[in-house]
Amino acid sequence: MVEITNLIKNYGDKRALDNVSFSIGAGQVVGLLGLNGAGKTTTMNILTGYISATSGKVSIGGFDILSESGKAKNLIGCLSEQPSFYPEMRVDEHLDFICDLKRFSKNRKIRGNHISEVCERVGVSDVRRRMVRNLSKGYRQRVGFAQALIGDPKVLILDEPTSGLDPSQIIEIRNLIKECGKERTVIVSSHILSEVSSICNRVIVIDKGRVIADGAPANLTGGAALNTLSVRIKGDSKKVIAALLDVASIEKVEPGDGVSSARKAGTDDQEHHGNGAGGMDNGENDYIVTGKQDCDIREDVFRALAKADLPLLSSVSAAASLEDVFLRLTARRDAG
Repeated sequence: MVEITNLIKNYGDKRALDNVSFSIGAGQVVGLLGLNGAGKTTTMNILTGYISATSGKVSIGGFDILSESGKAKNLIGCLSEQPSFYPEMRVDEHLDFICDLKRFSKNRKIRGNHISEVCERVGVSDVRRRMVRNLSKGYRQRVGFAQALIGDPKVLILDEPTSGLDPSQIIEIRNLIKECGKERTVIVSSHILSEVSSICNRVIVIDKGRVIADGAPANLTGGAALNTLSVRIKGDSKKVIAALLDVASIEKVEPGDGVSSARKAGTDDQEHHGNGAGGMDNGENDYIVTGKQDCDIREDVFRALAKADLPLLSSVSAAASLEDVFLRLTARRDAG
């Protein structure tokens, strides 16, 4: 449905995109990730036809975004991070105006039914008679999503779609994106990496104008596993931390509540992480133990605790998060 081939974009002497290529089929929800200035926004702007590329090709549903822009854009629905509205319009007037822009049916009954259906899907039916300027940020974001769905586009391009929403609204919009992905191609740009993991079945990472990773979130996180264990240990926390930090392969120990205790931490810091941090009344405590890169620390942790007579009650390898992968990939590019 979306084809990008050898895309290059120069801004004067600066190359924002350097031979970017990827294709996205129907029914895929794809997360587009990148640091500020990586080329992510430029890619989305070229996809929507907002700007042109220096060279390369973009096609939407088989239509070239430049030579057949009208046909290509008819297949696209777009939600920008800060949607633009005519604030003096009511919600239903604004959506009717969007129908005109997208050349949707002029039949008033068909158009009215379509607007009602879209309003119901995104949860703005109760405010459709209100002026846009009087809406909260969350509702304006919903109206922006509604305008992206006008005309039933085959491709949705969403930039920070849950920005400004409360937790319950975020869940609703995430579910809506997943539902849309069953019948459309959806491209999502978001700085909330946990959100991308929860709604996307594929992730494309762009850094310094190039695609540096492309795959399912589970595959990316599995390929960049951290040497990290989530453990539960019975015993005095100071003794536990001391025993673990005495192992050469272990870099740091963190109580299960996420409060850090690095190898360089002093006695006062360790005392601060006593049984009250990640701990329970029966003397059991949860910890996150991180080892050096490329070290399997499972045996080292077991032997260190056994030597110190500290019972290891449970141990689980902690999977790398998408954030871990993203930071590691971009750091690797910087080092290279």
